[in-house]
Amino acid sequence: MRILNFFFLVCSFTIIIYAIDIDDLTFGEESTFEVMTWNIEWFPKNGQTTVDNVTQIIQALDVDLIAMQELDDTLIFNQMMDDLADFEGYFQSGWFAGLAYIYKPEIIEINDIYEIYTTSEYWNAFPRSPMVMDLNFMGENIFVINNHFKCCGDEILDFGNEEDEEYRRYMASELLKEYIDTNLPNKKVIVLGDLNDVLTDDLNNNVYQMILDDAENYLFADIEIAQGDNSNWSYPWWPSHIDHILITNELFDDFNHSNSDLQTIKIDEYLEGGFDEYYDNISDHRPVGLKLEFSTVDIDNELEISNYNLMKCYPNPFNPTTTISYSIPLVETNYNASLQVYNVKGQLVETLVSSGSKHDAGYRSVVWDAANYPSGIYLAKLQAENFTQTQKMVLLK
Repeated sequence: MRILNFFFLVCSFTIIIYAIDIDDLTFGEESTFEVMTWNIEWFPKNGQTTVDNVTQIIQALDVDLIAMQELDDTLIFNQMMDDLADFEGYFQSGWFAGLAYIYKPEIIEINDIYEIYTTSEYWNAFPRSPMVMDLNFMGENIFVINNHFKCCGDEILDFGNEEDEEYRRYMASELLKEYIDTNLPNKKVIVLGDLNDVLTDDLNNNVYQMILDDAENYLFADIEIAQGDNSNWSYPWWPSHIDHILITNELFDDFNHSNSDLQTIKIDEYLEGGFDEYYDNISDHRPVGLKLEFSTVDIDNELEISNYNLMKCYPNPFNPTTTISYSIPLVETNYNASLQVYNVKGQLVETLVSSGSKHDAGYRSVVWDAANYPSGIYLAKLQAENFTQTQKMVLLK
């Protein structure tokens, strides 16, 4: 009996050691700009329990800007903001839109918040008008567009039916792209929200196809999540990945920075009751967060380079070209490094920078044109003395 009791005591002690809760959540950093999209499912889903949980989550994640969808109660939202001393909120009404922003006023300077496509002729495409935030962050001017597209459908895009759910999302995507191309050229734009459709549908039924086709100017930052394992998807209830973050090419270099990141934030893993508890008390959607390290490549910046680094290539997936960026430490004034591409079998496909090349140190980029290679996974490999780093690339044709 004593042995059995000791066994249970050890097990209980082990569980206590490895227990995690909401306070262990982390995402925000001092050096990066973080923006998160979160469908909060008709907040507050379970009254004060929801409010308490969401307050704790926001404080733990410490994100600079949160774009929310499906808020229902303005009064309770404002009461929650009273408990979030480091944040301010913008939420006009649950009627029609249900869109809101929560942000850090000491870090983010708001220039304007406004809605677009508000008149009745656009209600079919936008049952909830997109909400634009024009903001400044550490000298960077950024436009964030919060959305909640029409839900549901049969996964078939019917161009001949204006009431078809997929067609309505297709029109919303087209209108958003048209708005950015016309009104925000050369601006750093982030489009995000519950867009209610997947990125991986085939060509004929993909509501985002006009954006995916314009890879020179647009990138779904969460494309790898969409194409990956369903454990990382934002909507486990279905399951599917329907909450997206889209960036314009003015942000490609920043997203390519080694400190930048994008992830589905799996809050349910920090709850004792897992996703069931999350679903009952918080939402049916997980948030998706983007972290950006803004850096202008100049001499001052290059003086800070102390290590070799192979950064994220963009776009990725790509067809047929992608830009591979890397850094060489300043101490290596005449470096002897190579950058090569391998296939998944470990076979050398192409040498982009030969080991005999001599160049100045700093940030460098090279474009790989894979037009003559088949679709598949490739590895970029940066190699120097006592240093090797690889980066996965996906060629889709």
